[in-house]
Amino acid sequence: MTDADHPILVQLKTVRLERERRAQSAQWLAKVQAVKSYQQRRFALTYADFLATERYGPAARFFLDELYGPNDFTQRDAQLARVVPALVRMFPAEIVRTVEALTSLHALSETLDTEMGTHVPSDAGAVLAQQSYVAAWQSTGHPADRERQIALMLSVGESLDRLTRKPLVRASLGVMRGPARAAGLGELQRLLETGFDTFRAMKGAQHFLATIGMRERALCADLFSWRTGDANPEPLP
Repeated sequence: MTDADHPILVQLKTVRLERERRAQSAQWLAKVQAVKSYQQRRFALTYADFLATERYGPAARFFLDELYGPNDFTQRDAQLARVVPALVRMFPAEIVRTVEALTSLHALSETLDTEMGTHVPSDAGAVLAQQSYVAAWQSTGHPADRERQIALMLSVGESLDRLTRKPLVRASLGVMRGPARAAGLGELQRLLETGFDTFRAMKGAQHFLATIGMRERALCADLFSWRTGDANPEPLP
């Protein structure tokens, strides 16, 4: 397998192409940003109980900031794309697999968000109403991809949880801090250390991840079946 065929680079190329598609239209780009903002607000409300606790709050915040919402990851993605060979060479295999799961989730989410943006009404504004979001969700469809999106999110969490039970991996991350920055991997290093430390602080992520899986799958089913006039499928106005 050549460097260009590495799964991380394939997924990052997908992300780059999705950004380029949206950049063709300022209106399309704004609608995708509105979708992302809505999803971040929804996650914050769905997991307000976790965010408010000392045990689960940091990990929930990690998911909210790094996996959801309108944050601009262009710099991180470009940095990572430049140094994939160095990543594979310098980091333990378990960490490389975690990054692969993260980029797969990133690519799938970007693809779905791009398509949802095409179904948002032009007059929806920067803050989507629930009905506009649900209509865009249903018009996009792809229930199998939505299930895969949830599975990949849980996979990232499970990988981080496994790594917390391997003290040598965390020690190696610390040792790698200087070389990683020198190699242009500083942002990835920060992401991995933050994820590792927030999951380690939970002292077991089973309940956290099982709850996320249950709530996300229930919400997904509600959104696909929701009709105008039904009770709210999520706690957003």
